[in-house]
Amino acid sequence: MNATAAQMDPAPAPAPAAAVIAARNLDLTFQTRDGPVQALKGVDLSIGRGDFVSFIGPSGCGKTTLLRCIAALEQPTGGSLTVNGMSADEARRARAYGYVFQAPGLYPWRSIAGNISLPLEIMGFGKADRRERIARVLDLVELTGFGGKYPWQLSGGMQQRASIARALAFDADILLMDEPFGALDEIVRDRLNEALLALWEKTGKTIAFVTHSIPEAVYLSTRIVVMSPRPGRITDVIESPLHRHRPLEIRDSAEFIAIAQRVREGLRAGHSYD
Repeated sequence: MNATAAQMDPAPAPAPAAAVIAARNLDLTFQTRDGPVQALKGVDLSIGRGDFVSFIGPSGCGKTTLLRCIAALEQPTGGSLTVNGMSADEARRARAYGYVFQAPGLYPWRSIAGNISLPLEIMGFGKADRRERIARVLDLVELTGFGGKYPWQLSGGMQQRASIARALAFDADILLMDEPFGALDEIVRDRLNEALLALWEKTGKTIAFVTHSIPEAVYLSTRIVVMSPRPGRITDVIESPLHRHRPLEIRDSAEFIAIAQRVREGLRAGHSYD
């Protein structure tokens, strides 16, 4: 066995816990004026408790569509999908997840604390509980002292951290993230990648994360799901052998580079379906 193969074949992992998110033969076809468009086809995937799973693939491959199915924002047209043992719609009503969109989506007329408070107000949390939760999540995303500021007073990276804080405020076990750092410059993106790993370590949440960046997917994830062009299929699921504690410098290691190369190969292989 050569060195690269050894790096890519770590010791067998323990048996997985019951899946928090489970998709079986999942299909989704949109009906459009120009005819049906199949966005997802035959998706099989299990995500365990505490996993950090990244979805990567070309634009239009169904990454965000799959995330939206998990969030019950889209309805599959075939197969099955469960979230915490419930249907996706039941999980939505049970507030099983927080969702972070590509853009922060903060209301400019509300302070940062007010934006974080909004879902808590809708859910009926009392004032004292809201104050405690807001303070806790602002500390988690390193924005303590900025609760009284307004979105326009914060940088893009700080706004996205506030958006993450809002998704964390009601303490759901699952965090769904749709390319939250895609519009940020590389320096800020690196800083937020480090912060997100630290947050994941502190909270133990299950994270499903959409990205177009191979280094970001490899750096963040316990597993990387590689998807093909439309209709979206899973071409590879890569178990990461990297230690959970990952300095940015790990991206220069032979192990990291070998995983990134396998992701690239999976993306190229996906085009063979065309």
